[in-house]
Amino acid sequence: MTSAPTLQPRFLPSRTELGLVAVGFSGGQCKDGVDAAPMALIEAGLITQLTSELDFNVHYDGQVHSYADLRPEHDPPHRGMKNPRAVSAATQALSAQVYAHAKEGRFVLTLGGDHSIAIGSVSGVQKAVRERCGRDVALVWVDAHADINTPESSGSGNIHGMPVAFLTGLAREEDKSMFGWLEEEGKVNLRKIVYIGLRDVDRGEKKILREHGIRAFSMHDIDRHGIGKVMDMALGWIGSDTPIHLSFDVDALDPMWAPSTGTPVRGGLTLREGDFIAECVHETGNLVALDLVEVNPSLEITGAQETVRAGNSIIRCALGDTLL
Repeated sequence: MTSAPTLQPRFLPSRTELGLVAVGFSGGQCKDGVDAAPMALIEAGLITQLTSELDFNVHYDGQVHSYADLRPEHDPPHRGMKNPRAVSAATQALSAQVYAHAKEGRFVLTLGGDHSIAIGSVSGVQKAVRERCGRDVALVWVDAHADINTPESSGSGNIHGMPVAFLTGLAREEDKSMFGWLEEEGKVNLRKIVYIGLRDVDRGEKKILREHGIRAFSMHDIDRHGIGKVMDMALGWIGSDTPIHLSFDVDALDPMWAPSTGTPVRGGLTLREGDFIAECVHETGNLVALDLVEVNPSLEITGAQETVRAGNSIIRCALGDTLL
């Protein structure tokens, strides 16, 4: 008597079809150069590795999208946010691009760009997954920073420090030209967020994390428990039957491994720990989307190649590359 085959959950993307969106957008922060990251990652052999080594059929339009044509002539600060209309327009366009891939059942890989682009990538995936199976996406946010400032709590006004606040509805704006386009169907449940690698969290963000009971593992937790135990706890919090969107900022890695990034903070993850996080999320079988952001090849020129290699390593591990 043969056992019945195991059915793949409806939220899971195809194991072979991958939609790639390259986003050369830097408007969420103040340092030029992060817009060059997608092409640097691709020129380092990423697509060849995905197709030849990992057997994906990659759907890529051959463009690095800067959304320059969507940027308004005048974009004064609003509620302290810098470039609010440009970031809103870019992330709305990206959300539609990601949604188009995800609704076709493809795994979605988004190459940034600064971390503000997650407003678009996460909302696009969330909307598609909800339509396909009525499920909420869990968001695993690997970063030195919590990126959950509201416009009012932010000290810098840089929107790359605010995406989680907008994605969860902690920050709201009615004006459609300044994130009012982000509807409930694209937002993430606060109870479905897990942070890993935090070590530079603003006072206002700490208050938000505590008040909302958001699950967060800092470098202190990793030092105390080890990365293996932290991943067990993080994935246990999410559960075994939940679609996962992994948003990975390379500044989660220590500058020893990824020096060419806009906001490096010492005392971070080793590259092996970063790869392990990606491997563990892949091994759940529930990963539906991945962002890789904040590589800036123009900073720390001698370390740019090393940072690009680290970024591609994280991507490969999340997509199934193994040591043996």
